[in-house]
Amino acid sequence: MSERRATISRKTNETSISVTVDLNGNGTSKISTGIGFFDHMLEQLSRHSLIDMEIDCKGDLHIDDHHSVEDTGIAIGQAISKALGDRRGITRYASLDLAMDETMTKAAVDLSGRPFLVWNVAFSAPKIGTFDTELVREFFQALAQNAGITLHVMNHYGANNHHIAETCFKAVARVLRTATEIDPRQAGRVPSTKGTLV
Repeated sequence: MSERRATISRKTNETSISVTVDLNGNGTSKISTGIGFFDHMLEQLSRHSLIDMEIDCKGDLHIDDHHSVEDTGIAIGQAISKALGDRRGITRYASLDLAMDETMTKAAVDLSGRPFLVWNVAFSAPKIGTFDTELVREFFQALAQNAGITLHVMNHYGANNHHIAETCFKAVARVLRTATEIDPRQAGRVPSTKGTLV
């Protein structure tokens, strides 16, 4: 199997980030953003997508978590897009309902090269511990835009905000795992009648 690995380094006045992804990995991660809950969610994203991820983010956390979360999403998205290359031979589509205790969340993805996010997830509290719940959407918006993917996330139901957030990350991870996999029946073709996804 050909290598599908990419590294992105991104530095602004607000954050300094390095991200490496390996789409042919086994879900191994080394993650440090300085935001405990976010690190936990990114570990879930790596583990359940089987995408190896090395993420180091140093951000302006003395202001808030927003820049670090959004910019990490940007860098992961760019790394995934780079690792996919011309997207030749990939499965492309995936959809999944994921359960966790009382919570059920759906994710669907098209690695189309066309960025779009549909987000139908509501939280009943503004924070999970010290983490702003609105940043969950900000992360996936940045990821979808920069990976060049169409991503739909819908929470069917749930009572615990931690579970709602975690099912979003796990469901997206699982659809990324399926959609990025090489389909042997594609025989190396781009999965589009247009002949291109980029």
